[in-house]
Amino acid sequence: MQRISLKIEGMDCAEEERILKNVLIPLLKGTAKLEFDVLKGRLTIQSENEIELTPVMEAISKTGMKGIPWEEAISFGNNEDTPFFKKHLRSILLTGTIFLILLGFIVHLLSSSFAEAIGYADSILYPIPTPTLILYILAIVISGWHVGIRGWRALLRLRPDMNMLMSIAIIGAMILGEWLEAASVAVLFNFALILESWSVGRARRAVESLLSLAPLQANLILAESEQVVVVHPSEVSQGSRIRVRPGERIPLDGIVTGGNSFVNQAPITGESNPISKEIDDEVYAGTINGEGVLDIETTRSSDDTVLSHIIKLVDDASANRGKREQWVESFAAVYTPLMLILAGLIAVIPPLLLHADWSIWIYQALVILVIGCPCALVISTPVSIVAGISSAARKGILIKGGAYLELPAKVNIIAFDKTGTLTKGKLEVSQITPTTNLTADNLLQLAASLESSSSHPIASAIVDMAQSRGVEFLPVSDVQQEGGLGVQGVVNKEKTFVGNDKFIKKILPSLALPENDQMGIIVHIFNEEEYFGKMILADTIREETQETFAELRKVGVQQLVILSGDNTENVERISKDAEASDFYAELLPEQKVEKIKELKLKYGVLGMVGDGINDTPAMAAADFGIAMGAVGTDAAIETADIALMTDDLRGIPRLIKHSRRTLSVIKQNVIFALGLKLLFLLLALLGVATLWMAVMADMGASLLVIFNSLRLLRMRI
Repeated sequence: MQRISLKIEGMDCAEEERILKNVLIPLLKGTAKLEFDVLKGRLTIQSENEIELTPVMEAISKTGMKGIPWEEAISFGNNEDTPFFKKHLRSILLTGTIFLILLGFIVHLLSSSFAEAIGYADSILYPIPTPTLILYILAIVISGWHVGIRGWRALLRLRPDMNMLMSIAIIGAMILGEWLEAASVAVLFNFALILESWSVGRARRAVESLLSLAPLQANLILAESEQVVVVHPSEVSQGSRIRVRPGERIPLDGIVTGGNSFVNQAPITGESNPISKEIDDEVYAGTINGEGVLDIETTRSSDDTVLSHIIKLVDDASANRGKREQWVESFAAVYTPLMLILAGLIAVIPPLLLHADWSIWIYQALVILVIGCPCALVISTPVSIVAGISSAARKGILIKGGAYLELPAKVNIIAFDKTGTLTKGKLEVSQITPTTNLTADNLLQLAASLESSSSHPIASAIVDMAQSRGVEFLPVSDVQQEGGLGVQGVVNKEKTFVGNDKFIKKILPSLALPENDQMGIIVHIFNEEEYFGKMILADTIREETQETFAELRKVGVQQLVILSGDNTENVERISKDAEASDFYAELLPEQKVEKIKELKLKYGVLGMVGDGINDTPAMAAADFGIAMGAVGTDAAIETADIALMTDDLRGIPRLIKHSRRTLSVIKQNVIFALGLKLLFLLLALLGVATLWMAVMADMGASLLVIFNSLRLLRMRI
């Protein structure tokens, strides 16, 4: 599979995507796939066949745009030595054409009345002076040259676009003798294109600034001399040692080998509070060191850090387009030809049927052509999507495209994996029940002393509990692990046992076990003659689980179910604690998938929350999958549709709210763009709209939808 990326000069509106598709799809035969990113002005071509760059570049040039290899464009874009004239050519030419129009108007005004100069007098009775005509024509040619070329090529392809519509409008005004208006429309449209390019560039910079987190230098500790030298992070190999001083950004992922500090991980995980980092703790590129000095052994190269994965994910997110974006593009493809037909009907029907003035209705048809440009409509959605995805990434929520940004807003049911998602993912001692002869700490001391040499999860939980309570361990000898039963050893010169029901029945077959009214794993402590008591261990629920479920119900998601492979008793216990709607236990992976399909049919849009690895089949079967705690887990970032960088369930209701806000902004943009066009259609039918008004309205609509979309970058998540 070959993949090339091109910087497309002149692609400032999503309308140009359609133009490029029309010329490139027939050229790139076979399985070629085109991906556009209007914000970055980038076209990516993927094909199983070899891509010949020269024909592609020539085809792009025929549209009036220019293609430059992406790496070359980025390199050139960073060149601050670009000549001023070349850098600001469009703005200089725009200023020149405005001067030409003003000069032409003054010349006309000096030889006639203001009404004649402004165009309100009959141009046939009062012909325009030749010097003024020449100045207006120069302004039209300079401002409309590229638009006219693109419009002519669109006409030859019989595929109308905004350049063709605007060219017809300008030529029509010239034919009607409205030279000032024709020149003004050409200049205003050129100004609109420059302004749109600037606003899209501003949006691009706003998005890129969110991801410009990686520092440009690293303090490398030389192994031989322990001397610190400053290098670029790309020059630091995996396994090297670097030093991060107070206030600096950490340049690479790694493990702390010296020092301690608090690190602000908000750029990666969205956590508001700094996290304490000590020896053996993991740190991530792009995070900010606090007041301490940290020595770090790097675990990844600069192009493989968690931050680089995030940047790539957000960078590629625009390729995965949501239904609304696809609908807007499909609508725009039909809308432009329809506006061309409508303009033709407005030009001929009133004069033919009502004997109205031809010049008046041809003029109003030209207004329809100008307002028919679909740029504001088409750009309204992708800018919102990219802004929404970028702002979510800044808060530690990675979304893999517009499709997955839209779906949480519509979710009706969320299915949760239990272990490690709703629970802490490790066993804890939840109950200690000694006999009357012992205290809880005495019983814990016996059990922990015997289990201290074991790495079993049950043993670790008991030892952790003892250490947290400051219990001193007793000397133990002759420790033996009994597979599937427990452990035995000599404590205080007596053989003592810690184990399950089978173990106690084996050692004390005549002992009647006490009834158990708690769910969890039961561990008994006893010797060959006496029963000392029991402990119950369980995977306990996360502190934020209940809060998250309550918040999800507040935002309208009433169906919250648990899918688990654990036994029914444990799943039922967690379900009650979490106040879930329902639970399904003892499910194999394939049974989880079947249950997901069943619940989707019953309730509609379904999200699946898991660890992104073990639950991959179920997450793939859901409408969208959310991976928990993806920071440091490449597989989770790669497999999930949405990844929460921290182990915080509260990110899920925030995600749903953010998704709804984004869709609300998209709706506002589409309604505004279509509403404005409908208004001008009515004004044109009433005969009161002007070309100036139409151009200003079209330009204003494009700017307003872009800036409305950029509000998403500042909204709290």
